[in-house]
Amino acid sequence: MSARSPAVRLRRAAAATWVGLAFAFLFAPLVVVIGASLDGGERTFLNFPPQHPSLHWYTRISPDLFEALGISIVLGLTTAFIACLLGVPAALGLVRAQFRGKAIVAALFRAPLQIPAVVVGVSFLKLYYSIGGATDTYLGGTLAGLVIAHVFLATPYVIGTVSAVLQRFNLRLEEAALSLGATRWRTFRRVTLPVIMPGVYAGGMYAFLISFGDVPVSLFLGAGDMQPFAAKIFHLMEFDFDPTLLAISTLIIFGSLGAIYLLQRAVGLETLSRSGGGN
Repeated sequence: MSARSPAVRLRRAAAATWVGLAFAFLFAPLVVVIGASLDGGERTFLNFPPQHPSLHWYTRISPDLFEALGISIVLGLTTAFIACLLGVPAALGLVRAQFRGKAIVAALFRAPLQIPAVVVGVSFLKLYYSIGGATDTYLGGTLAGLVIAHVFLATPYVIGTVSAVLQRFNLRLEEAALSLGATRWRTFRRVTLPVIMPGVYAGGMYAFLISFGDVPVSLFLGAGDMQPFAAKIFHLMEFDFDPTLLAISTLIIFGSLGAIYLLQRAVGLETLSRSGGGN
């Protein structure tokens, strides 16, 4: 059938329309937020499209929001780093080790994905109160307490992405390195780790996003000046509408898109789909 035939052109037009609708569905909320943030008129509601284009609300962003944003970035990066330190060895053990109860251990590692975040927040709050009563060390309202809870939430994502890569890993690469005299640690560092790095980066990114966007756990464990950005926005939106939230949300949108673009250029996350280690 000719590429110029009416049937082919109709299928291509239908496919292009479907893809366009999918992109519109995904990006319409972001476009509304960005457009509404550029309306400089005094208001108590979201105004889209902007009737008075201005950067007025960008100049009125509270320093407290930037402080909360900084807390969330530090919290997310720390969570992602620790989740990777825990998740990579756990994935190696689950994929390669053979032992009794392996299915139970795997289910326990996935448990945080099945437990509602509200329950996780209440559980850690109670745990911190119990620890504080016994040791006079209260982790509630501290960065350490938030990190521990967020690592609990995020580690399964690292385990999942790394396990997916390890299941397609070509073990002959490691065997070749060992036969040439490399130690197991050197083989892991020079052969295994570079091959599974796309999975590690992807898992770390998921861990950061889970931490950054978490509301329930942060509401329970954040207090005083130690409130992550998502919890701060929740409190501000609870009783009133603040247009400056649209402005800082727009900055986060563009910052996130820029970070993802740079990460893809530097790491090449698209190689995750073909990182089977030579399979």
